[in-house]
Amino acid sequence: MEHENKNRNSNGLLRRIVIAVLLVIMIGSALSLVKDWRDAAAQRRLEESLAEAAKQTETEPPETEKETEAETEAPYVSPIDFTSLLETNPDTIGWIRVPDTKIDYPIVQSPDNQYYLHKDFEGNDSVYGAIYLDADSKSDFSGWNNPIYGHHMKDGSMFKDVVKFKDQEFFENHRYFEIYTPERTIHLKTLGCYYSDSNGIVRKTTFKSQASFDKWVSERLAPCSFAEAPTQPFDSMFVLITCSYEKNDARTLLFAAEVDEDGNFLPATGRNVPDGSAAGTETSAADPAETLTN
Repeated sequence: MEHENKNRNSNGLLRRIVIAVLLVIMIGSALSLVKDWRDAAAQRRLEESLAEAAKQTETEPPETEKETEAETEAPYVSPIDFTSLLETNPDTIGWIRVPDTKIDYPIVQSPDNQYYLHKDFEGNDSVYGAIYLDADSKSDFSGWNNPIYGHHMKDGSMFKDVVKFKDQEFFENHRYFEIYTPERTIHLKTLGCYYSDSNGIVRKTTFKSQASFDKWVSERLAPCSFAEAPTQPFDSMFVLITCSYEKNDARTLLFAAEVDEDGNFLPATGRNVPDGSAAGTETSAADPAETLTN
């Protein structure tokens, strides 16, 4: 009898332990779900406020006392209100908008590539991070290479829609998108899209010659079976980068180059070709250490 009582007490204690563990797991899961919901709600509010802040108020051009015979080009007026955005975040350098996707966000740049992995546009801690240009790229997007990073979020926000371009049909039906800056609108045409390792070669931002850059472009586009490379040299590559799930630590890469308003690729101007003193230097750095997924 005493032995049976001990067994019952032991079994009862075990059940209580199991129930307590299950309760802890359930509470932890519930708290995690609540946090995810709060993060998503905060991100939606931020996106709505940014969209509102970015709306440019249309203004009438100033009247002149008399017209000149020679026509003068009107000053560029961005459709994005960068004055408002810069007041919120001085790191603002542009705005990216990709048709038929959720990609419609400000672009920021920090000297530290890790900073905006977990900071939103307003500088708050966030699993969503922000869309940001590589620290080694020129802030006006005029350099050889412009890697732009964004998280692959489960709710479809940030850069998740970049992975759609791996589908050839979607790619062919969505060849154009824009990046707006305070000084100009950059019209872009997609060149190719595929997944790759998170190696640093896609971050390469300096080249010793136009020929070196052209070779690098060809190598980057080679893995894409439906890639379209410009038939002539060009100045700048744009790469949208987000995490991919084909294998561990993979990245989806969407390549694009600048075109005119008629969709024609802009030829190279030589603006990035270094002088003789810098002709021997080429650099490339590692991919941001942390993943771009959530």
